[in-house]
Amino acid sequence: MNHNIPRIDGIYETHLTVADLDRSISFYRDILGLELARKFDDRRIAFFWVGDKMKGMIGLWETGSGPMRMRLHLAFRMEVEEVLASAAFLTSRGVQPLGFRGDPVSEAEVIGWMPALSQYFADPDGHSIEFIAVLDEVADQTFGVGPYSKWLAR
Repeated sequence: MNHNIPRIDGIYETHLTVADLDRSISFYRDILGLELARKFDDRRIAFFWVGDKMKGMIGLWETGSGPMRMRLHLAFRMEVEEVLASAAFLTSRGVQPLGFRGDPVSEAEVIGWMPALSQYFADPDGHSIEFIAVLDEVADQTFGVGPYSKWLAR
């Protein structure tokens, strides 16, 4: 089966582990002037918009709190159609598509609070890689994270 390589438009997000989340929030918000997008106290995570939500994001994770026990994460910005096609592409290349929590999936998932369409997978060293497209739709924080088909069926 021949699948075209999906086109990557840029880096949308990156994540850093930090020793003290509140201290880091103060730095990125008050010193660098980034807009705090959301803080998850229970998971010790904070997200900041870099530019506007269509341009980029940085995630700060208090050491050891990331999904898939992540240490490094990189997200490539793509068009929606490219993210939707990426599970089949990855599978054709022998790479297991993964969900937000690291479980094997066969379709991209939506992160409702943004909202964004995401397809995760791991590189050969186990780093968390993501293809992401911010959806031009109203955020739905009650959705959580789930398959794109479930997002469409709301």
